[in-house]
Amino acid sequence: MTDNHDRVAFIGTGTMGHAMATNALRAGIPTTVWNREVEATRDLAKLGADVAETPADAATRAALVVTMVTDADAVISIARDQGMLDALAPGAIWAQMSTIGVVGTERVISLVDQERPDIILVDAPVSGSKEPAEQGQLTIFASGPDTARAPLTPLFDALGQRTIWVGPVGTGTRVKIVNNTWLAFGAEAVDASVALGHRLGLEPQAVEDALGGGPLVSPWQAAKLRRIIDGDFSPQFALSLALKDVRLALDAADADRFSALASLADEWERVVQLGWGDQDLTVVTRALEEQGATQ
Repeated sequence: MTDNHDRVAFIGTGTMGHAMATNALRAGIPTTVWNREVEATRDLAKLGADVAETPADAATRAALVVTMVTDADAVISIARDQGMLDALAPGAIWAQMSTIGVVGTERVISLVDQERPDIILVDAPVSGSKEPAEQGQLTIFASGPDTARAPLTPLFDALGQRTIWVGPVGTGTRVKIVNNTWLAFGAEAVDASVALGHRLGLEPQAVEDALGGGPLVSPWQAAKLRRIIDGDFSPQFALSLALKDVRLALDAADADRFSALASLADEWERVVQLGWGDQDLTVVTRALEEQGATQ
């Protein structure tokens, strides 16, 4: 089975990268992994992954390389300072799937244009958190040359329920920013409504009874509302990461014009400063319910 697939290297096996590498292995795709903390690769090795000693070592072994790390600086460090970019074979595909914003993505595009125009760069951030990643149910916003589509299809099919090719390289990041903005306001609608109901003497269950099943509540919001009712703030999408994505949206736009988004970011920042950034973004409800918690 593995002979029918190009080898893929996953550079970065945190929560998302680990789940993605696991699904690639389950699909029979030959997989190499590298992570700064090698412990995060141990169980992947048991599933059949080769563990590389460096990003450059990982890139040398693969026709397709996926980066899934925290931010643009980490991507650039791996690509340039740790030798990944130089190690890629001519014609190799680099799928940059980290969420790093427009400015970060333009840095990556410029780096490839200047130093490795002989490889194929695909900008392909994903929509979905831990559970969709583990279940292979991500949505992938892919952007790049048409020649990359066929080689990437088996991999993207293993990672996601839907791949949308949205245009030239860099377009995927722009779509992801719009997606994240929609998500942020959708989460804030749940958080603020439940907290307001609490201030007015209503239990969260009353809010669910009134709104649940109606046209105003998406299935995603309904699931978040249920977790709030159950008091479960374990991270599906950590608030600190959601805040990072909102900041990336503001960096790409005019914060003065998008004042509601800027205010949301300020509110979330105050909750992160309370020490709750590693909990699910629904923890904002808890902060809003407590007198003066976000002031």
